[in-house]
Amino acid sequence: MTKRNSIAGMKEQVAGWRRELHKNPGVKHQEKFANAFIKDCLDDLGVSYKDGYGGFGIVATIEGNKNSHNRSIGLRADMDALPITEESGQPWASANKGVMHACGHDGHTATLLGVAKYLSETRNFDGKVHLIFQPAEEGGHGAERMIEDGLFKDFPCDAVYGLHNWPFMKAGTAGICPGPIMASVDEFNIIITGKGGHAAMPHMCVDSIVIAAQLITTLQTVISRKLDPVKAGVVSFTDIHAGEGAHNVIPESIKIMGTIRTFDQEVRDMIQTELKKIVPEFCALHGAKAEITIIRHIDPTINDAAEAEFCADIMESVLGQGHVDRKVNPCMGGEDFGTMILDRPGAYIWVGQGTDNPKSPHNYGLHSQYYDFNDEILPITIEYCAELVETKLKI
Repeated sequence: MTKRNSIAGMKEQVAGWRRELHKNPGVKHQEKFANAFIKDCLDDLGVSYKDGYGGFGIVATIEGNKNSHNRSIGLRADMDALPITEESGQPWASANKGVMHACGHDGHTATLLGVAKYLSETRNFDGKVHLIFQPAEEGGHGAERMIEDGLFKDFPCDAVYGLHNWPFMKAGTAGICPGPIMASVDEFNIIITGKGGHAAMPHMCVDSIVIAAQLITTLQTVISRKLDPVKAGVVSFTDIHAGEGAHNVIPESIKIMGTIRTFDQEVRDMIQTELKKIVPEFCALHGAKAEITIIRHIDPTINDAAEAEFCADIMESVLGQGHVDRKVNPCMGGEDFGTMILDRPGAYIWVGQGTDNPKSPHNYGLHSQYYDFNDEILPITIEYCAELVETKLKI
């Protein structure tokens, strides 16, 4: 699928980089190995960079054969791993117990290193390309912290682009859409305090567990009855904890945790406002007290319509006509690249990596302990980035 022989020829080298990164993962704010590895590769390639953005973040800059219009764009890859014990069975499986690259960020980083190799050797473009190696994507606000540390002040970008491997699509295909493609991610914690006592005498208690059960059902009406049916939102409850394991004790308090996902900032605000209103009032009605805290984490990833169309055209030139879904259904998963394209125009695309073998680690869902990035798509991801640069910054 690659038009550039030099990219096809670098596949094994880039796959080797990817596997070394996979073997040595670091979770958010602990990407020390990836940081050193990236810098070593960039040094070998003779590519200049600056370190220390958002923690272990790195920005490398490559200037084209010409820079006649002072244009510049950014290409971003994430580098952090997840607190998961790997069971992929791959020879390059994680050497760090309890930590693995279960989302393919090792493949994204290797892709950007491959792009650095290609662009530094060819420089067939007019302007500058900033290669953004981002830490702490998995809930660590890495994009936000890089921006706070001066990412776009130090490296102005007319537009910024990201990609993600997608095991839910076959290798050789891709998906993108204008507007929202990934959701905002917020977390909430609720503590309900009633009156504990003997389980055989519930009339003498204020049962926090019963109140919690009713509250969970009630809060689902925020989505079914407060949200415009043509819009999307999710309120999911992910953890409930009460008591110390006794069968005959009604506990005084209960803690509930959950997540809120939306594609729209107004919907996001509405859901949070409703939860903050309903939780204390509902619990008070039943004789209990309640506290709710909501933590805003990740902004929705909203593709600029023109940039999404441009990226679809670029990917179609790589994969062939009919292999790019230009109106792919958005995903309620989160991606903090959204913070970057709230600040700059840009777009985010999914690159299929699935195979016909149902037992392949390339087909397992993201964040699965059996997952592994598919090295066969590295020439595709590198070719896509190269074509994007040489088209956007055409000489």
